[in-house]
Amino acid sequence: MNTELITFYETIERASADMLEAARAGKWEEVLRLEGACMVLISELKRIASKAEVDAESRRAKSRIMQRILVNDAEIRNLADPWLEDLEKMMAGKLTFH
Repeated sequence: MNTELITFYETIERASADMLEAARAGKWEEVLRLEGACMVLISELKRIASKAEVDAESRRAKSRIMQRILVNDAEIRNLADPWLEDLEKMMAGKLTFH
């Protein structure tokens, strides 16, 4: 198993779980900060993955991790939709605060 590669996937998974927790708490600045950190990790992962030999066990581990990341991402998007709509309205001057 390619442990360095899997460690990067696991680190990204932890960051996505942290993003989800921040989104659930309405901490959108934290979500954006973590998203930036994920982009750096993904960039490094691409560099490592291009040179790594991936065996069947690593591919299965990667697949399980990616599925969890995608579930987290989908929930973050569901939580972000209303926030993004409000932001759009506010920027268009259509949102009123009571």
